[in-house]
Amino acid sequence: MPTYLMLTTLTDQGLRTLQSHPDRLREVNRDVEELGAKVLHQWISLGHFDFVNVIEAPDSETVARISVALGARGSAKLQSYELIPIDRLLESLSA
Repeated sequence: MPTYLMLTTLTDQGLRTLQSHPDRLREVNRDVEELGAKVLHQWISLGHFDFVNVIEAPDSETVARISVALGARGSAKLQSYELIPIDRLLESLSA
């Protein structure tokens, strides 16, 4: 299944929600799964992005749907990138 890097920046509303309801973070992960993807890894990050997530999803359309659904809540802005395994790249270069 394709793997994606999802970078999240919380809005002011998202920061207030996280501070007052920290468990909301786990609920969002369940929402991601209900939308068809699986959170494999998740870190909080210092810098431009607040969270770095590695997710599995069947296709880019699923990731786009997740980004729209979560972004529409007004608590986060998301950027996603498909990840290509190095071995797959090397195989395609030597073909």
